[in-house]
Amino acid sequence: MLQYELIDRVRALCRADETVRAALMYGSFAAGEGDAHSDVEFWLFLDPKARAALDPAAWCAEVAPVHLVLRNEFGTHVALFPGPVRGEFHFATTADIASVGEWPARGAAVGAMVVVDRDGALAPVLAALPERPALPGTAEEVADLCGRFVNWMVLAAHVTARGEHLRAQDALAHAARHLLWMARLAEGSTAHWLTPSRAAEAELPRATVEAVAAGTPAGLWREGRCRWLALLDRIGREHPAALLAELDALLAPGRP
Repeated sequence: MLQYELIDRVRALCRADETVRAALMYGSFAAGEGDAHSDVEFWLFLDPKARAALDPAAWCAEVAPVHLVLRNEFGTHVALFPGPVRGEFHFATTADIASVGEWPARGAAVGAMVVVDRDGALAPVLAALPERPALPGTAEEVADLCGRFVNWMVLAAHVTARGEHLRAQDALAHAARHLLWMARLAEGSTAHWLTPSRAAEAELPRATVEAVAAGTPAGLWREGRCRWLALLDRIGREHPAALLAELDALLAPGRP
């Protein structure tokens, strides 16, 4: 796969450049799940002066020919290599290594992630992180997760009624994401918790997958309602009968 060639080239560039004091790979390939459709993803921590002088587009072009280099809405530089293959590059300074400790999880083994650690500052920060994120465990956390699904469904219904259909689509997308989390928690299928749609077709029941794929208010509500009540039963919480009746009327099949 082209991705392996890109990964090898990034590793070589990082190891050859003394101003890159530390670097890590994250994502699918670090976790051993990469395929022909996966991105290559890296953090580079440079000497502050070197980072100030760095041209991210030129650096990416040293990896391989690029069609386009852009800075996305999160501040990450994205290179579109031929294929097209996406490469995500965070160009940071050594002062930013500590911020890695704020990640919810690292998602892979430390040894698979570290590319360069010249000063020995990166590996301990990664090792202190859990490999997998913490899941909702208390009754309050589970109830809040379900409540966020309901919140997005109510918003979607109201903005639809106002005629803001594009805003409704956005709200339904949030609701769908929370439904996937609810389903993963209910099914005990939490390996891809941080990106709950990943491999959902293989890991979650057909009814959940079809409801999310269709994205209709009625379908999302029908599946989400079942998941919500089942999780409430699991944590010993009462069903909110009055709210359920209102939501059933608001989100019943046949409504916009």
